[in-house]
Amino acid sequence: MINDTELKQIANLAKLSIDADAQNETIKDLNAILDLATQLTEINTDDIPPMAHPLHMTQRLRADVVTETDQSELFQSIAPNTGNQHYLVPTVIE
Repeated sequence: MINDTELKQIANLAKLSIDADAQNETIKDLNAILDLATQLTEINTDDIPPMAHPLHMTQRLRADVVTETDQSELFQSIAPNTGNQHYLVPTVIE
């Protein structure tokens, strides 16, 4: 259960300012959230397999097939300087 002191510490860490009028309501809401989290931890999930996604959907994927031919020789034929299938450029930093 969160009290006034803990609420002030949480607000300070989160860089929030909470009005004195809203303090009791905020404490009530935060305690309700923590109670819900406690209830969720009590649920037995031993026989439930983990899911990657909550929806049972599959994505249609295309076949991974090469659709273009290797044109590196054509592209490198117009380069000013190449070597071992790489473009050679002047040294910038020595």
